[in-house]
Amino acid sequence: MSSEENKALVRQYFAEIDSRRDPAIIDEFLAPDFVSHNPSPGFGTDREGQKQSFAHFLAATPDGSHVIDDMVAEGDKVVTRLTAHGTQSGELFGIPPTGKPMTMTGIVVHRIADGKIVEHWHEIDMLGGLQQLGVVPMPEQPTSEG
Repeated sequence: MSSEENKALVRQYFAEIDSRRDPAIIDEFLAPDFVSHNPSPGFGTDREGQKQSFAHFLAATPDGSHVIDDMVAEGDKVVTRLTAHGTQSGELFGIPPTGKPMTMTGIVVHRIADGKIVEHWHEIDMLGGLQQLGVVPMPEQPTSEG
């Protein structure tokens, strides 16, 4: 597949996640031998672990959505800078529902082979998300005396 086809596949993946909201979608986009190199805490590195992680986030933020801010592709890799939005109305990693909105930014690298996502790396601003939920305090800001 070309770099443009790979980008279209990743765009479609995020669009389908947001519109269908069904963990079964993972089987359509991820290869059977898929590997997540840094899975969400408590979830496996394989396709089933990714499906369980998606179900967890869906239950925690049923109104969640993704905005693709930038996307670059070269060869078999697609790098996406994105922003995720959602309201925590369900348990998230043991945190009871807060009802608070959160916005998290992240960068995701997908490797594509034979029209499927075969590998995944991501960096997400979890600290910022936890601060927005109120479970991690914001650092104190210096005061100016004048």
